[in-house]
Amino acid sequence: MSTQPDLLYSEEEEALRAAVRDLLTDHCDAAGVIARTESDAPHDLSLWKALADGMGLAGLLVPEDQGGQGATHREAAVVLEELGRAVAPVPYLTSAVVATEALLACGEAGELLSGLTSGRRIGALAVGLHTAPGAAFTTVRLEGGALHGELTGIADAAVADVLLVPADDGGLYAVEADAVTVTPQISLDLTRPLARIALDGAAGRRLGDAGPAVRRALRTGAGLLASEQLGLADWSLTETVRYLKERKQFNRPVGGFQALKHRLAQLWLEVVSLRAAARGAADALATGEDTEVAVAVAQAYAAPVAVRAAEEALQLHGGIGMTWEHPVHLHLKRAKADSLAHGTAGAHREALAELVDLRAP
Repeated sequence: MSTQPDLLYSEEEEALRAAVRDLLTDHCDAAGVIARTESDAPHDLSLWKALADGMGLAGLLVPEDQGGQGATHREAAVVLEELGRAVAPVPYLTSAVVATEALLACGEAGELLSGLTSGRRIGALAVGLHTAPGAAFTTVRLEGGALHGELTGIADAAVADVLLVPADDGGLYAVEADAVTVTPQISLDLTRPLARIALDGAAGRRLGDAGPAVRRALRTGAGLLASEQLGLADWSLTETVRYLKERKQFNRPVGGFQALKHRLAQLWLEVVSLRAAARGAADALATGEDTEVAVAVAQAYAAPVAVRAAEEALQLHGGIGMTWEHPVHLHLKRAKADSLAHGTAGAHREALAELVDLRAP
């Protein structure tokens, strides 16, 4: 018998949110993130160390008996909300969620998992960021015990210490990053860079079966990505309301004009609905009940709302919103990139139609 999902935040989750937001306020200001996107080192590894090692957040999804925090996807979702608000350039989704879930699916409880759990090492699943849960994914060739081939669109590969690579024998292999060639690819979102990985006889250690591991990792990634998109949308709405209260035209606050009030009210309704969908996905992942449906619902809804919220923020900030110095472009680019990550909204709507037996005629 299924229980009603609890979409409210617990006291512990709110305390976690406050701690993460405080850290990001102190160490992840918008000017610093923008400056990093202009450098050859977009990732903030000192912030990652503070989150992963200092606060122990890299091991939230890992059971305590395997060296982790033994928390649930609900807590990880709260962390991702805050990272989304700040557009933090850290590999949390790729390493602490997607790569970690792939290892857990393989029953990998050794040194590799403990490295990711502690944050001492960064992992990346070598499957294109655009790949939806359950979709086909590219593999490399296994010849003579070595791996050969090329994989593209791998998020955060540039900063990974270990890559989890699917091969044509059906296995998932751990490959040290220094054994492959990583070439940056042009990405709209400069805070989560993509790369091409070339393997030319790289050695790998077989971890388990790639199929179930990749499916579990991508489903969790898609479900929790909705919380990052919620953070992006919530920031966009909050900052736009604040700006429109301060900005004056004809000697009165711009936010007092009825046409803008209506746009913000509509956006508020959409963000509240997105919060329900994202919380539903996080709770389903935590309990294991109706997971595929909850994730598909969240991702079918999240991308359009996050993109629209960022577009509205850009427009309603007027001229200042168009400047490089204002952080709204970071949120718009992340929202657009996230709308393709782990499957488009359309792909998730199709998956949802299959799941509830309501296919198009």
